[in-house]
Amino acid sequence: MNQPLSLADIRKNYSREELTEQSVLPDPIQQFEFWLNEALNAQVEEATAMVLSTATPDGRPSSRVVLLKGIENGSLIFFTNYMSRKGQQLGSNPFAAITFFWPALERQVRIEGKIEKISETASDIYFHSRPKGSQIGAWASPQSQVVESRSELEQAEHSFAEKFSSTVEIPRPKHWGGYQLVPDYLEFWQGRPNRLHDRIVYEKHNHGGWHINRIAP
Repeated sequence: MNQPLSLADIRKNYSREELTEQSVLPDPIQQFEFWLNEALNAQVEEATAMVLSTATPDGRPSSRVVLLKGIENGSLIFFTNYMSRKGQQLGSNPFAAITFFWPALERQVRIEGKIEKISETASDIYFHSRPKGSQIGAWASPQSQVVESRSELEQAEHSFAEKFSSTVEIPRPKHWGGYQLVPDYLEFWQGRPNRLHDRIVYEKHNHGGWHINRIAP
């Protein structure tokens, strides 16, 4: 008979690298891009996957994993259905948090800030770069809404595939597009021995600059 799993006994001692106030770049987005490139070069699985946390107006949070699709003008870009649960929450409470975790590098990045929709033109460009099946899926899925069965989704997919079968360029649904998170807080976490992890935080000044601090693990 298997022994009960003891979650309290699961632990790992991190010792790969260190992170100091002197080693980080002055600009947090450049620091993030540096770490992201290292994760990509190390072939970390799903390096662009990020936990996106949103909240209702009264503060009830929810989280899910989405994919980072761009970094432009200091903002992080992702795409989704505007009518989804996260889209509706962002419509009423335009603040969010993002977390990246790259265990192979013993690193975590936390980013907080305000969410804004990107331009329709930018959303169109990305939508038309997607595979045709993904474009049809955006039309077929009433994201976050209750559906009767899997077959209902498959029938909707089939119907839209037929509808757009002779269409040269499938139009982007108006309920689907991009958001950008404009950061005002970033934390870079590097695992260290004995749980004395390195945590370097960037906080945005009112005048636009960044203040860098070390915080306790």
